[in-house]
Amino acid sequence: MFSTGLEDVSFGAARAVYDKASFADALYSLSTQPPGAMALHNFPDSLRRIPKKRAQGIWLDLAAVDILRDRERGVPRYNAFREAIGMPKIRTFEDMTSVKADQKLLKEIYGHVDRVDLLIGCMAEFQSPRQPKGFGFSDTAFRIFILMASRRLKSDRFFAEDYTPEMYTPAGYNWVKENSLKDVIARHEPGLAPLFADIRNPFYPWDRADAGAGGPA
Repeated sequence: MFSTGLEDVSFGAARAVYDKASFADALYSLSTQPPGAMALHNFPDSLRRIPKKRAQGIWLDLAAVDILRDRERGVPRYNAFREAIGMPKIRTFEDMTSVKADQKLLKEIYGHVDRVDLLIGCMAEFQSPRQPKGFGFSDTAFRIFILMASRRLKSDRFFAEDYTPEMYTPAGYNWVKENSLKDVIARHEPGLAPLFADIRNPFYPWDRADAGAGGPA
């Protein structure tokens, strides 16, 4: 099994993954661990200190970049954004999150709820009484996700009016209807198939090869 750290495969070294490992290894590495919840204090440390020029002591903090880019592009702050999409404003930090330590921290950093950055507000909201049970990210972010996800499909004619046997040919149309992502992965990388045989769809975490389920060498 090919194993390495993030700094060994970032920036100019990104090609190392494909030079040292198979496509099956790369695919497997994306599928064995669930993504972290989009909540405060959950940004991976490995992405907060990425070496760009180690000799000069230059490091990249992607968490800071996310916030700075939003400000540079004029993205509204959390409350202004909620108002813009027809949601009620949050009046207090206590309404924003139920975690008392985070309420205190946000007050110290921002002073007023209207100054909270959109990304930070959404992550704080993940642990609020208003958060729908089972959601992977905040209710505010979900409003945009559900709008854009459906629009993307409706705007693609090959998913809409041209999703027909005449456009795809009868054989191609049946191929699309009768095959899932699990089928596609198993067909191209059959050695991986036992790792996701028992899950509902391959976007769920797979079994780990080191637990005796097989997998890439």
